[in-house]
Amino acid sequence: MTLPQVLSWAAATIVIVVFIRQCRKPFGWLGRSTVRSMNARHSRVTDWGLSHVTIGDAFTILDVGCGGGRTVQKLAAIASHGHVSGIDYSRTSVSVARQTNAKAIGDGRVDIREGSVSALPYGDGTFDLVTAVETHYYWPNPAADLREIVRVLKPGGHVVVIAETHRDQSGGAALSPFMKLLGARFQTLDAHRSWFADAGLEVVTLDNMKRQGWMCLVGRK
Repeated sequence: MTLPQVLSWAAATIVIVVFIRQCRKPFGWLGRSTVRSMNARHSRVTDWGLSHVTIGDAFTILDVGCGGGRTVQKLAAIASHGHVSGIDYSRTSVSVARQTNAKAIGDGRVDIREGSVSALPYGDGTFDLVTAVETHYYWPNPAADLREIVRVLKPGGHVVVIAETHRDQSGGAALSPFMKLLGARFQTLDAHRSWFADAGLEVVTLDNMKRQGWMCLVGRK
C-alpha cells in the first residue's frame, strides 16, 4: 500500500469513527451542529409518531434522549398548561436543548437534565406520557431501561417510541451492517412488540411506514 493510500484509509477511518461517536453521543462544536441537524431531520417523523397518541394540555411529559430539544418544544406547545422534562446523556445535547427551549424553561414549563435512561432522576408515577424519538437503538439495556421508564409512568400513562428505521422496513437487510457499525440495535416490529409486553405494557398501537422505515409503538401502563 502506498503512502497516499495509507493516508486516505486513515482519514476515512477517522471520519467514520467521529461520525459513529457523534451519532451515539454528540460532543463538542461538531456535536452541537449534529444535534441541530437532528432537530430538523427528525421533525417529520416526530410529528407522524406523536399523531398516534392523545396529549392533554395539562399533561406532565418526559422526553427520553431529548437531543437538541425540538421534540420537547413540540410537546410543550401541545401541553400548553402542563410540564415537559427532557433528559439526555450528552452534555452537548443538553446545552442545545436548553437553548432551543430557553423561553419555556424561563417560564417554568420545561426542564432539561443530563442523565441516563437507565437511572431516571424522577419519582415513581410522575408522568402521563414518556416519549423516545430516534434514541432507543442506543439504550444500554433495552429491557431494563424500558422498565425504568414504566416506573416513572403513571398508571394508565403511555410510552411512545418513534423511529425512522427498523429491520422490517423495505431494504432493511441492506441497512443491517450499517446499524451494526453504529453499535445500534436493529429489531423487527415483533421484537419491539415483545419488548413492550415483557415490560408490562399493553401495546395500543404498532404502526409503520414500510417504505420510509418509520415506526411508532405506543404502550399503556
